Order: sequence, then C-alpha cells, then structure tokens
Amino acid sequence: MKRTIQAPNGVDIPQLGFGLYKIKKGESFEKTVEEAIRIGYRHFDTAKIYGNEAALGRVIQKSDIPREEFFITSKAWTTDLGYHATRKSFEQTCQRLNVTYLDMYLIHFAGAHYVDAWKVMEELYDEGRIKVIGVANFEVEHLEHLKKHARISPMVNQIETHPEFQQRELHDYMVKNQILHEAWGPLGQGSKELLEHPELLAIASKHRKSVAQVILRWHLERGIIAIPKSSNPRRIQENSDLFDFELNAEDMEQIRRLDTGKRYSVSPTGLMVNPIYVKIMKLFSRP
Repeated sequence: MKRTIQAPNGVDIPQLGFGLYKIKKGESFEKTVEEAIRIGYRHFDTAKIYGNEAALGRVIQKSDIPREEFFITSKAWTTDLGYHATRKSFEQTCQRLNVTYLDMYLIHFAGAHYVDAWKVMEELYDEGRIKVIGVANFEVEHLEHLKKHARISPMVNQIETHPEFQQRELHDYMVKNQILHEAWGPLGQGSKELLEHPELLAIASKHRKSVAQVILRWHLERGIIAIPKSSNPRRIQENSDLFDFELNAEDMEQIRRLDTGKRYSVSPTGLMVNPIYVKIMKLFSRP
C-alpha cells in the first residue's frame, strides 16, 4: 500500500486509492472508510457532488492518524467554475473535510469557465493550500485549450479507464505532456461481463488472483493511479493485495487486445447535453 507515483512537481501520490463515488454517508459509509483505513488505504477520492466530504473528514479525524499521512482528493463541480466561485467552493470543501489544505484538487468536468477556475487553483497551489492540481474527464482538446492559458500545467487527469476502454491515445498524450493518468471506474464499474471475461479469468487463474486484482495490477503496470471502490470488506482487502505478483509482457498484451473502445459511462462531451446531467446542474445551482 506504500507504492507511490510522483507528480511532475515531485509530490508522491499513493498509486492505489479508494474511491467514494456513490458510497452514501451514514453508518455504512463510516464502517467502509474505517475498514479501508484499517487495511492501509490512505488515498481517498471524494468530490463536492458525492455529498460525503464531511463524513470522510469525520472518519479521518476519528482515526487518530496524523492528517499528513492521508492523501485527500476532492473536486470542484461544474456549477462552481469561475474565479470567485471556485475559491468559495474550495474553502467550503476544506470546511466540510475539516482540513486546511487538500493533497489534490481537480476540476470535475470541462464545464464553462474552467480556465478561470484553473487560475484560482494555480493561486491556491502557490499559497500551499493544494499540493497537486489537476482535472477530471478532460479530453485532448480541453487540455490543449487549458495549456494555452495556464501558468502551471495540470498534473493529473482523472478519466474513465478499464480494459475495454483503455484510453490509449489520451494516455499517450498525457505521458508526453507529463500529466499523470488516474483511472476512475478502474474495474469497469463492477461489470459482470468484464469480471467474468474468459481471458482475464485465465490470467487470474495463472497468478492465483481474482480478475479484479489482475485488472488493478494492469493499471499499476501502466503507471496509472487507480481508485477502486467497494463497501464489501472482503473486496476492500482483495483490492489492496496487488503487490505480491506482476503481470508479464504476454499478460499485458492479452489485456491490451481486450480494448473495444466501450465506455461504461457517458462521454464528457455528451454529458453536457445529457438530461440527467442538466437536472443535476440545476439542483446544484440552487443557493
């Protein structure tokens, strides 16, 4: 669990994190995060829109583990993009988490005013309030546009990535431009089809590991930060047991051939006109 990957500014990021999307606050949330901490997870990924920042902050504080041992990520939602709005949203996130700084802060989507939001994030980085600044769900066109206006380049891009949607073109672009690749939905959002794929089952059997462990190890071998999520204690433990085996070149090539270009979620560009997204936007735009 100590394996880290270095951001362009030299900050060490735990390469295996714990995602909190759709894990609802409450007693079950607390037990899930407590179990993850007990097993050894220290990198936690949340966001304003997940609605569980305050709950995460309480569990971390209750753990009695020093704040600096945790790597906490949150994100600015699309309705909070803009010079003043992003700074306000960042401060509110810190208040909810009960922290004075974030280890990583991301722009959740390339919504309107993301360039202005980035300028604020650069300032917060200069002030020492954020250790790593980055984006999520950005395509090459968004990264290129931001590059023209940014003083500091994004250090991370968190994007949907799994064996059937490997993001190879975007991955190569990010490697070339020194932007770390972070995978959300690294297990294909628990897709039964993916987790029971015959080729993955064969690789897993060879290594005496589960398919989930093989997929997560594949992410690590590609130099990707992975943030799986689960509320099942057995799976939380299983997802962390990745450091006693390696995939060989043949394994990696087999998995590479599984890429079908199939997203399990809506594309970032399509999201902007998705009716569900529009409803969420209206909800979070209310005072």
